[in-house]
Amino acid sequence: MDMVRRPDAMERITTTEQALAFIEEQVTAIRSQVGDGKVLLALSGGVDSSVVAAILIRAIGQQLVCVHVNHGLLRKGEPEQVIRVFRDEMKANLIYVDAVDRFLDKLAGVAEPEKKRHIIGEEFIDVFADEARKLEGIGFLAQGTIWPDILESEAGIKAHHNAGGLPEDIASRFELVEPVRILFKDEVRVVGKALGLPDSMVYRQPFPGPGLGVRCPGAITRDRLEAVRESDAILREEFEKNGLAGKVWQYFTVVPDFKSTGVKNGKRTFDWPCIIRAINTTDVMEVTVEHLPDQLIDHLVQRIIAEVPGINRVLYDFTPKPPATVEYE
Repeated sequence: MDMVRRPDAMERITTTEQALAFIEEQVTAIRSQVGDGKVLLALSGGVDSSVVAAILIRAIGQQLVCVHVNHGLLRKGEPEQVIRVFRDEMKANLIYVDAVDRFLDKLAGVAEPEKKRHIIGEEFIDVFADEARKLEGIGFLAQGTIWPDILESEAGIKAHHNAGGLPEDIASRFELVEPVRILFKDEVRVVGKALGLPDSMVYRQPFPGPGLGVRCPGAITRDRLEAVRESDAILREEFEKNGLAGKVWQYFTVVPDFKSTGVKNGKRTFDWPCIIRAINTTDVMEVTVEHLPDQLIDHLVQRIIAEVPGINRVLYDFTPKPPATVEYE
């Protein structure tokens, strides 16, 4: 199918010069598409949305309205970091929306992975629509869609809320602006560096659109979601301490919806396991597993068991992609 091939067999972007040329092409294209209109962007703070925001700011400045939605599925400290970096340092036109209860109430009792993704994606669009109604002249919706999103959606592997499938009432209201949709993740990073974004943003590990929702398999509960958030924070802290943060492409924890018997402080426990996943890739279509030092794994086990309520086992996922995907849902 034509859809799964990049335009004109384009060369991969690996150099600053290529990235600058791509940026200028996109700036010109965005100005031509948008004119004097306003663009709404979901700014998560991940590399994809950050690069899209930087390109759009270069192209249309304050015509861009960034919306950061706290849906309760973000990593520990993330909403505060996004506000600090984008609103305070980059002076972006940023709106913060606290939608935690709205999202978690909609997701209560929903266990099927695709249904969860659809609820999160549709709720995102609804939140944007609510903001658009408050802001006059919003005619465009920018998204951080990248090429692997398109490929996985085309192949039917999983749905992506930023790869088509918008509800008709929303689709008719907004025209999409997707400046990095033909790029792989490593190319997005090269473009981000060329845009002058800080390394902490450019090399931030990728984060799925549904957030921690896909790392809390099954029906999401607030206590299990908090166990994912806290264990993830410990993992990120230890990777930073041990010099692995910039060497491993993606690392995170998963807390599945089943329990097992354990012993803590001489008493029986019946708690969840925590699964650690650490992987490397260049194009997201195939990934390899990072083998961590035994001493680090031992330390991670000790910290997670001691500091995260509800966890009594720590497991390590050695499965590459394929046959597994990056995320669990």
